[in-house]
Amino acid sequence: MTVRGWAWVTLLVLVAGLVVTAVLLVPWHRPPAPRSDQLAALAELPADKVARARHYRAELRLIAYPSMILGIVVALILGLTPLGAKIVDLVPGPWWAKAVGGGLLVLFLADLVTLPLAAVGHRISVRYGLSTQGWGAWSIDLLKGYAISAILGAIVLFVFFGVTRLAPNWWWAWAAAGAAGLVVLLSFIFPVLVEPVFNKFTPMADGPLRTRIIAMADADGVPVRDVLVADASRRTRAVNAYVSGLGPTRRVVVYDTLLAEAPEDEVVSVVAHELGHAKRNDVLTGTLIGALGSAAMVVLLFLIGGWTGLLHRAGVESLTDPQAIGLLLALGTVAGLLGGPVQAYVSRAVEARADEHALTVTGDPRTFEQMQQRLALVNLGDPDPPAWEQTLFGSHPSTVERIAAARAYARR
Repeated sequence: MTVRGWAWVTLLVLVAGLVVTAVLLVPWHRPPAPRSDQLAALAELPADKVARARHYRAELRLIAYPSMILGIVVALILGLTPLGAKIVDLVPGPWWAKAVGGGLLVLFLADLVTLPLAAVGHRISVRYGLSTQGWGAWSIDLLKGYAISAILGAIVLFVFFGVTRLAPNWWWAWAAAGAAGLVVLLSFIFPVLVEPVFNKFTPMADGPLRTRIIAMADADGVPVRDVLVADASRRTRAVNAYVSGLGPTRRVVVYDTLLAEAPEDEVVSVVAHELGHAKRNDVLTGTLIGALGSAAMVVLLFLIGGWTGLLHRAGVESLTDPQAIGLLLALGTVAGLLGGPVQAYVSRAVEARADEHALTVTGDPRTFEQMQQRLALVNLGDPDPPAWEQTLFGSHPSTVERIAAARAYARR
């Protein structure tokens, strides 16, 4: 069998593994959320606050969608014309210098074109009172993000193009394994190396709330070593909580804004939702799907690399040349665009299951409703966004869907 033949077999195996994992671990059946309950929930929300949230989201759309389109166009220009290759060639030196220096230059330019729109988005968030950051703090966080991306990008670029030279025929196999391993590694180290760059985390203070949370976790069969509080108020007034990490790095994190804004019962409801993610190993599921998907994408890139017309359009001879970084960026952008709605659907299904878990653990749908109302109104979220937007980009069920599911659960 030829090398391309082995690549096709590997791709089919990875796709099959991805499908089996999704079928077995993703909750495709969502709890009922009748539309009549959704409309009733919407009518009960304060009309003036809903209108303000919708005005805020409408202004952000005028920034977010042009930014997304601009980013796609720039990626396609860099990848489907010789421009990307010419930018890489601006960096002198051996292959590793071009791969790392030229690659980071291409990626930085792709981000730079959307930076003014990001700044406008920040200004809007400040005007509506959601962001608490001045321009200095916002810029520092932006530079931190660039620094982390540059470090990870430099490692990936050096290893990828190094492997293509060490194994010119079988680089795709080594790179696929490396991509999958990187996804798993990041799931472990992100909470302890990256998150602390942007926030300070402290253990929740001893008291009735911490005692309730630990007792609830023990009764739920989800051992939690600690509940951490993030100093989110240094950048936002939004309220939130999340679970991240795997094994020894798994943690439940609560925003300090949530503790300041919400009563104790509502905080417990939010944490119960996060315990649902931990109990179902949702982070592990996402990591496994991400690892398989990343590996499949690498193999697919190798197969696409045999398309001479595409290479000619990009002004390169092979995907293994550092000059092809622009083309790799374009292909990755298209893949992300096509896979985005699928990822959003899976995320909504997982979040709906965690909501149901919270309702089961607390047995308090009314408090769950109140917390969802608070999340929407404080975070200036549209409680009932357009269906097309929710389908394409919604990572969580809408506020009215979550409230309707709680009411359906209460009737059961």
